[in-house]
Amino acid sequence: MKNKFHHLKDKHLLVIMTIVCIVLILGTCTTNVVSSSVRNVAGYAVAPFQNGINKVGGWLTEQYSGFKNVKKVNAENASLQSQVDALTSENTTLMQQTTELSRLEALYQMDQEYPDYPKVGAEVIAKDAGNWYSTFTINKGTDDGIAVDMNVLGQSGLVGIVTDVGKSWATVRSIIDDESNVSAMAASTSDTCVVTGNLTEMDSGKIDFINLIDDNNEVAEGTTLVTSNISEKFLPGLLVGYVSDVTEDSNKLTKSGTLIPAVDFRTLREVLVITQLKQTTDGAAADSVSGTDTTGTAASAGAKSAASSASSASEGSTAN
Repeated sequence: MKNKFHHLKDKHLLVIMTIVCIVLILGTCTTNVVSSSVRNVAGYAVAPFQNGINKVGGWLTEQYSGFKNVKKVNAENASLQSQVDALTSENTTLMQQTTELSRLEALYQMDQEYPDYPKVGAEVIAKDAGNWYSTFTINKGTDDGIAVDMNVLGQSGLVGIVTDVGKSWATVRSIIDDESNVSAMAASTSDTCVVTGNLTEMDSGKIDFINLIDDNNEVAEGTTLVTSNISEKFLPGLLVGYVSDVTEDSNKLTKSGTLIPAVDFRTLREVLVITQLKQTTDGAAADSVSGTDTTGTAASAGAKSAASSASSASEGSTAN
């Protein structure tokens, strides 16, 4: 009995295990089928969202990359702009230095043209209102040996004369000023005249000359005018300018005209002051910065012949 009971129990156990295995197998198959169906349904439902998210993510990635590129480009532009600014500043400095060098070379050449005259270099530090350097101040004075009536050169020729001076400054009146008169002569013939300042005429780049004694009609356009040896305050032979035109005066004895100054009176920066005063003897021709020229009056009133008018014009009073 007992053996029979054990035999039945083993058979039942085997059957139960077999059924459990079959159920597990069926369950697995069913789960796979259900799982597959669920996955398919989920795929259809989730896929659009996932694609949208992927697209948004890609767009955000592109925007971030673009933003990084913009920042990089801006940084590069800032660096390049900094380099451009530095090069521009350097170029400006070089141009200024080149211009200054050219001016100093011109002054050096002028210094070489008048080697017999001692000179002091000076910078223009102030000027009167207006476009022209008709009256201006330089940064040298009595401490540097500067005195009133000393001649002033600049660029290519005569600038003017010192009219006032302090310890470290001096005032210069240029030859284009309305109150300036310079006793001059033609370099080629020594025919004398008076160069008169004229700021109105200077707007056309010229100033006047009057009382020219030119008996042989040799003075013409392009003739060089220099300071005369009969001037009381100007050393002889300093370049004043070049004749632009000349006409005969109504008295038939003298001539007048215009000249182009040797100096550009719009751009004076540096000058040379000749530290030697003109030496004159008693009774010599007198000329001053603010004086009134009387050459023409003497020539016309006292002239009885061409010779006497020439003598009177040469020896009459001329202003600077």
